[in-house]
Amino acid sequence: MFGIPVYLSPSWIILAVLVTVIYSDIVREALPELTGPLVYAVSFTFVISLCLSVFLHELGHALTSLKFGIRVKGITLEMLGGYTEMEEEAPRPGIEALVALAGPAVSAVLGAVGVGLLIALDSPSIAYELAFQFAVSNIIVAIFNVLPGLPLDGGRALRAAVWAAAKDRHLATRVAGWTGRVVAVLTLAGGLALFLASRGTNIVSLLFTGMVGMVLWAGASQAIRIGRLGGRVHLLAVRKLIRPLTSVPTGTPLSEALRRAEDHAAQGVLVVDGADRPLSLLHAHAARSVPEHRRPWISVDSVSRDLNPRAALSPEMHGEEVITAVRANPSTEYLVMAEGVVLGVVTAADIAEVLDPRTIRSRPKTTNTRNGVNT
Repeated sequence: MFGIPVYLSPSWIILAVLVTVIYSDIVREALPELTGPLVYAVSFTFVISLCLSVFLHELGHALTSLKFGIRVKGITLEMLGGYTEMEEEAPRPGIEALVALAGPAVSAVLGAVGVGLLIALDSPSIAYELAFQFAVSNIIVAIFNVLPGLPLDGGRALRAAVWAAAKDRHLATRVAGWTGRVVAVLTLAGGLALFLASRGTNIVSLLFTGMVGMVLWAGASQAIRIGRLGGRVHLLAVRKLIRPLTSVPTGTPLSEALRRAEDHAAQGVLVVDGADRPLSLLHAHAARSVPEHRRPWISVDSVSRDLNPRAALSPEMHGEEVITAVRANPSTEYLVMAEGVVLGVVTAADIAEVLDPRTIRSRPKTTNTRNGVNT
């Protein structure tokens, strides 16, 4: 719709079945004259209206994003609601807030429409019951989503406010992530309180609330991590991360390539063609797997991985420039080039270690001095 792909996750079928079965009891109580399949037909009609409400909520986010030039990958409807995936971050706090609040605004309008229908319709009736559930569900979605914690829309609005005040997007993300954890805990506590108030009869509601709380906690924790990593982006400098390379012609025996790397104290081997154009990089793990007595008979090309010609960095890149380049061309290694000359290589692992120093402790790193290639 409007050029935006819309996906229906298989998990939505689980939601449809659960809501149809659970809501059927409410339909029987509100409309006792209905029997048999009609009860489930009314229940399923509510499932469809709920799906439409979630879709329109997400469409509000998507269209507002497009209005401000933010590309949208798609809208996904799933068991716990839905989400809109954007290709990039909002450029300014004001735009972030408008995109975030567009969804709850749509839900609030739909809730008001539902209330208007209730006033106009006679009770009890099938139409009145559906209008009641439509109004209540949209009002609840609007209120719940404006709670100030990521990954909820209110959390994005809070992030925009802190970002505008502190001039630091990453600090704002961490703050909204921590408040999101508070919202997650309160959601779990609320679900447990309702379960106890119902004397343990509403087990499905407890399970559903528990899933929502856990998803909120996971999203908030991810936001905190992203905010922490983002706060270290300014430390990225390609020139500081360059690993020296030695180059060998294509067809060179593996043993000779490793000897040259050791002689030049290089941390990698670049395979070039007859015109010294880069072809591939030695794969250290593949090289180590070749027994030493076989290395004179194995070509370095057979244990090298091809280079992505677009996965190259300038030695002057730093901060967000590096992140943008890496996102545009995901790879495990990036040649560092200046005026067509290869200066060395930067690995994705090196970039990750700058952003999250804890990866240094969690991932073993050694240097095999025998073959001269960093492992």
